[in-house]
Amino acid sequence: MKRYDNTHIKNIALAGHAGSGKTSLTEALLYATGATDRLGKVLDGNTVSDYTSEEIKRKSSVYTSLSTYEKDGLKINLLDSPGLFDYENEAAEAINASGCVMITVSGKSGVKVGTHKAYDRARDEGKPTMFVVTKLDDDNANFYNTLTQLKAEFGPTVCPVVVPVIADRKIVSYVNLIEMKAYKYVDGKAVETDMPDGDVSEKMEYRIDGLREAVSEAVAETDEALFEKFFSGEAFTQKELTDGIHKGMNEGIITPVTCVSSTTMAGVDMLMKEIDLLLPAPTDNDTKEATQGDDIVEIKNDESAPLAAFVFKTVADPFVGKMSFIKVHAGVLKTGTEITNATTGATEKVGKLVYLVGKKQIDVTEVPAGDICVATKMSANTNDTLCDAARVVKFEPISVPAPCYNLAVKAKAQGDESKISSAMQRLLEEDLTISYKQDEETLEMILSGLGGLHLDSVIGRLKDVFGADVTTAEPKIAYKETIRKKVKVQGRHKKQSGGHGQFGDVWIEFEPCISDELIFEEKVVGGAVPKNFFPAVEKGLQECMKKGVLAGFPVVGVKAILVDGSYHPVDSSEMAFKTAASIAFKEGMKQAEPMLLEPIGSLTVTVPDENTGDVIGELNKRRGRVLGMEPAAKKGLTVVTAEVPYAEMFDFTLILRQMTQGRGYFSIERARYDQLPANLVAEVIAKNAVVE
Repeated sequence: MKRYDNTHIKNIALAGHAGSGKTSLTEALLYATGATDRLGKVLDGNTVSDYTSEEIKRKSSVYTSLSTYEKDGLKINLLDSPGLFDYENEAAEAINASGCVMITVSGKSGVKVGTHKAYDRARDEGKPTMFVVTKLDDDNANFYNTLTQLKAEFGPTVCPVVVPVIADRKIVSYVNLIEMKAYKYVDGKAVETDMPDGDVSEKMEYRIDGLREAVSEAVAETDEALFEKFFSGEAFTQKELTDGIHKGMNEGIITPVTCVSSTTMAGVDMLMKEIDLLLPAPTDNDTKEATQGDDIVEIKNDESAPLAAFVFKTVADPFVGKMSFIKVHAGVLKTGTEITNATTGATEKVGKLVYLVGKKQIDVTEVPAGDICVATKMSANTNDTLCDAARVVKFEPISVPAPCYNLAVKAKAQGDESKISSAMQRLLEEDLTISYKQDEETLEMILSGLGGLHLDSVIGRLKDVFGADVTTAEPKIAYKETIRKKVKVQGRHKKQSGGHGQFGDVWIEFEPCISDELIFEEKVVGGAVPKNFFPAVEKGLQECMKKGVLAGFPVVGVKAILVDGSYHPVDSSEMAFKTAASIAFKEGMKQAEPMLLEPIGSLTVTVPDENTGDVIGELNKRRGRVLGMEPAAKKGLTVVTAEVPYAEMFDFTLILRQMTQGRGYFSIERARYDQLPANLVAEVIAKNAVVE
């Protein structure tokens, strides 16, 4: 593959709702340009983009894949991202590295939540957008209904540039509104045909004229001179329309709409023409802010500048090793050169560089500003900035959702713990939305992600790629035990078995207090218990605090005062007093009205306005206490704050997603411990009681 400069490169992220045709469109573009020699199908599991065993099994994208093709002197990098909400981080990585986001919308099912999520993410990052209406070969597809929906939900920036001509509910041709030419497809090839008139459809001619007028109006908004020309009634030239849409895309005031059928290839060549004419090159809009020491600097996409590149994605490949997906923002990345990792401060040598077409690798020796490549076996991780030592800068990391769905995992085979740990370390480098750590209180290993599908994929990779099989369960709740009243009890340990015996005798007062740790005091009078046995008494109590008398949970909020006791000059020992203290503790806990405490979380839920009542009702069912609600920063959303027991939150991620069609999200932090309601105590004790 020849070397392209940054005026002849286009980086496109394909995003949108799951099942809207992103992978099929990628396949069609690669096939149409000769980058592949066959047109794969998602259902057949033979597409270029979805090549992992997980994706073939699920028949949907799980990971963002990189493919490239060459056409008419341009190099196009396609980042095909998943639409499933469980893999939101993959879409975030693709959009971050792109220069434009192509959002697919099914002509059959129309605008969905994933359409909005992709559009909002692109807008938040200042990326130009284009809508591609797909699946027009489906009998139930309706382009014009979808276009109306796009205009209603995304506003006047929506601007059609390629539309179908429909007669008898079938597409007979496609019209390019910029050229004002019509094309029909014969054996998959475009042939110019007559523009529609009244013979094709009574309303078609009027509709085409109206759509052309809408395009001209959108272009007029991009430039004062064009606005005056439009206002005077003068028609725009083809170049003025093209340049105006291109400018409007870069400024975020025009979102063009095209349409295709990836199965029949109809419209794909017209889409490629719009990619060439309308979509921005890195020189148009790829200036990126970075920090240099304490200063914020702008990094322009300039090949002659010092190197500045960003690792936007990492893949742990079992055969190739670690693969770092890199967007070069300035300078040239070359094999064999030493570069600085601004994130870690380390220096490393650049090894093998490749371009990708799915899993196919094309070796290269240098990658200029504006291009995307993969470096193998580098130590850099996602969000690391790689740069020239002469100018050390650091780009802002990609923001991704925090993991919110938890499973307890353990090795299925004994001795596999180290294998799982090393495999998880590699997966954590790859996916920023998973975490794997031990719960300090329950001692379980907790795997966290964005949802059930997400964790299924992680567990599947553990088994298929790394040979580490695990079992999963709902995480245990870290209950605690405490007491409600003050008591005074005796702990007496006496044992005679020939020779020296064992004797320890203590009187201890137990009372509630506010402390996570045991508070121990001694008020012994007259040497009833020698001072040298005080540490043994405290140690015996400390050990007992690890397991309460109700269900074996850790004990908190207890103050113990050693007030009296007795000893034997020969048979008393530290061990005897330690045992006596433990006897006193167990008896004291029983008498002091023990109770269970449950962890309470401080919850913040963001939901669409229309779902606020549903969410509040759901929280009430989960024993939550709603504290308040207020409008979110983004219009149409409400933030609900509440306190909810952790025991009720296991499946909240899944219920919230179902309730809000994926629009809602939440965060939760440990707030405090509260008394477990009496009606739940027996159930918790039965489920968790330690069998001695």
